[in-house]
Amino acid sequence: MTEAAIERAPGPRRCRRPGWQAVPGIALALGLAGLLCLAGCGTPLVDGVTTAATELVKERSVGDAAEDLAIRTELNHLFFQDDVALYQDVSFSVIEGRVLLKGSVATPEERLRARRLAGQADGVRELIDEIQVTEEGGIANYARDTWISAQLKGKLLADTDVMSLNYDVETVNGTVYIMGIARDENELALVMGHARSIEDAKSVVSHVMLKDDPRRQATS
Repeated sequence: MTEAAIERAPGPRRCRRPGWQAVPGIALALGLAGLLCLAGCGTPLVDGVTTAATELVKERSVGDAAEDLAIRTELNHLFFQDDVALYQDVSFSVIEGRVLLKGSVATPEERLRARRLAGQADGVRELIDEIQVTEEGGIANYARDTWISAQLKGKLLADTDVMSLNYDVETVNGTVYIMGIARDENELALVMGHARSIEDAKSVVSHVMLKDDPRRQATS
């Protein structure tokens, strides 16, 4: 397992993420809808979702995407059942069995509990811990983080040389976390350049893997 931590100076109490993400049923319903669309349906709405789902797994097999969905669903369940507050403080990206933990918690014990919970999910091939232990946060920080992520997502979407749907972006206390699959070094450089160009971003942490990385082939 890979472990990484970013230390922050104490500050105002952090602001938890919106409560809708703490409802596993929503995530499960959306996930099941996506899987049904992959099977093919005839309505315009489903056809549109099918197209989006196909684009999302462009650099992944349908099987890998389904496994990632199962891991995410189990993580939702584990965290929600253990501690709703912890679930609201911690988020995760899942790509080909690699789980990136993000967010901020008040104590090292909470961080350890989150790591242990994530490790219980079936199918996790690698656990990357980027959870911050800090009191930094608040409404202002959350609004700024949301704006930073929105700017980066907009830049990636507008760049025709970047397959934006292959990347997951989240900002926590000014630190931008990027996870995904880059088609080549040039695309990765473009993504990192866009991230570093955002004025309010304090730092950028990349857990992007290249399309031809041997570690991907080893998990196929």
